[in-house]
Amino acid sequence: MKRQWIFISSLIMAITCTSELMEPKLILTVFLLISATVTSEYIRPPPRKTLHFPWSSRPSSHPQQVHISLAGDKHIRVSWVTDDKSSLSTVEYGTSPGRYSAISHGESTSYSYLLYSSGKIHHTVIGPLEPSTVYFYRCGGQGPEFQLKTPPAQLPITFAVAGDLGQTGWTKSTLDHIDQCKYDVHLLPGDLSYADYMQHRWDTFGELVQPLASARPWMVTEGNHEEESIPIIKDGFQSYNSRWKMPFEESGSSSNLYYSFEVGGAHVIMLGSYTDYDEYSEQYNWLKADLAKVDRKQIPWLLVLFHVPWYNSNHAHQGEGDGMMAAIEPLIYAAGVDIVLAGHVHAYERTKRVNQGNSDPCGTVHITIGDGGNREGLAPKYINPQPEWSVFREASFGHGELKLVNSTHAYWTWHRNDDDEPVRSDQVWITSLVSSGCLDGKRQLRKILM
Repeated sequence: MKRQWIFISSLIMAITCTSELMEPKLILTVFLLISATVTSEYIRPPPRKTLHFPWSSRPSSHPQQVHISLAGDKHIRVSWVTDDKSSLSTVEYGTSPGRYSAISHGESTSYSYLLYSSGKIHHTVIGPLEPSTVYFYRCGGQGPEFQLKTPPAQLPITFAVAGDLGQTGWTKSTLDHIDQCKYDVHLLPGDLSYADYMQHRWDTFGELVQPLASARPWMVTEGNHEEESIPIIKDGFQSYNSRWKMPFEESGSSSNLYYSFEVGGAHVIMLGSYTDYDEYSEQYNWLKADLAKVDRKQIPWLLVLFHVPWYNSNHAHQGEGDGMMAAIEPLIYAAGVDIVLAGHVHAYERTKRVNQGNSDPCGTVHITIGDGGNREGLAPKYINPQPEWSVFREASFGHGELKLVNSTHAYWTWHRNDDDEPVRSDQVWITSLVSSGCLDGKRQLRKILM
């Protein structure tokens, strides 16, 4: 029923003028500000409007919505869209501007959604590439030149993290702040465009993030706003899977909705909150096999991302992650996962190391960071008293930065978007489970993974 309502409301939004919706938004703004004074001393600024993108004339073969992602060892996938269906899925690249020493040929796809037809969506893998190296590249043999920097082969490495982005003024602020961060890879735990059935919003989102996403790998997993299913008429995740192809095949997964990759001393697992995860599911069995293959002597950090948080003291989305938590938490505890990053709740929260609902020095740090700037606004109401396992929580837009400094220590910071300045509101040093001796004590538990 919820999906049908989103579909209906999205159609209404597409037909009606934005100005006609201003009065309800103002009422919602006042409500959020009143709630803010109750839950926190920090006074949140009002929501910002949805961004509008004027139409611009360009050649039909011009590459649009360019973004890159990791695609196995020393390889990167370049993705883009062209209006010209005859455009080639080729990428020329090299280490000097305008001088391309290599060319790769890829694949393309397209899709239709009700009255919408996508452009030609290209995916081309380039490599092998050298680590920590700037490459210049051109898509389809014409158009502008882009440049990317490959991640380091070993620690230290820095991740930028922001979920539930959308396309609002706060989204732009978040992206501007991330652009100031010297990061190597962007991690996004679901809810990208907030297109919500209006497919042209996928196109504008691609244009919005292109300056960042074409320069550093963006590794994403799906959220509820990516599903876009219409009962009987349309299966879910068609737009997401067509546009944001991740290295699922390279990691032995059968679905683009869950996969893993290794980069700079970290093994990162992206799970799907909206595909089957019980012990009989393909995702569960793939995860079990993937965790068992990780050599923690070589890979000291183990990170997991998914959309719906398991540890959440916000009133929003209470209990929605309980089913997945019951099925999957024993696996990640046995494997010694260091950090879980989730979205969905439009606020920020960080926990102690936890397992089975209680603090546990050998458990996992859970971070909810669904506060990238979406149009639905913040989730300002928290449950009181604050649970013992919850360390820091605040309903503000922002982004996180995770620097894995070495095999034993990582530095996490959360940056609130306040008056267009990235205020560092939360920070903590995290010690890896590898260095704590916890994994030695979990030898019996690790039998779960075998």
